[in-house]
Amino acid sequence: MDIVIDPAVTALRPDFGVLAVKVYGLRNGPSDDRSRGWLAEAAQGAAGPDHERVEAWRDAYRGFGAKPQRTRPSVDALLRRMPLPEINQVVDAYNSISVRHVLPVGGEDLRHYVGVARLVRAAGDEVFDTVDKGEVVVDHPEIGEVVWRDDHGVTCRRWNWRQCVRTRITEETSDALFLLERLEPMPVEELSLAGEELVGLLREITPDIRVESSLHVPG
Repeated sequence: MDIVIDPAVTALRPDFGVLAVKVYGLRNGPSDDRSRGWLAEAAQGAAGPDHERVEAWRDAYRGFGAKPQRTRPSVDALLRRMPLPEINQVVDAYNSISVRHVLPVGGEDLRHYVGVARLVRAAGDEVFDTVDKGEVVVDHPEIGEVVWRDDHGVTCRRWNWRQCVRTRITEETSDALFLLERLEPMPVEELSLAGEELVGLLREITPDIRVESSLHVPG
């Protein structure tokens, strides 16, 4: 699978790893009793925001100049939102996995993705479309910020803080890329397990999906 991690990111956090999972043929829909159950179960056993894995992400943010108290890593922000928000079945699935395993999980609509997924240090002139006061606006990352991007622009700012509008997963999404991100002290084995659990939930939504995955970890 085409995933590129810039050496400048690896130099910043040599312990970074990502499990990339591409899923084809999803039939997504609004949140339902099943997906609400996933969220409720995850919330019942949720870790606190002072968990060591959350702190590892805060430290990573500080490493490229971000202030994690103002722009929180995605898993930190999610653990502070109880009850967990209902978005749609697929997003509910990956949010529940994020909370259960205390790791950031992102989802991208592949039909709106352009080229290869790349994790880089930003030049500062990349395009990022976001929402401000209900309107879609174009923004730009800060120089040196860690971002996910494709050939069109930034798909997620500050590593996993905020996703762009263009590639977010909606009820119309059929093909998706999921990025499960890990720092120490999370074991690589648990990262793989979290991916398997995510695919299991997605198969409950759509039994006949096609799945491709690749693991990118140190060493």
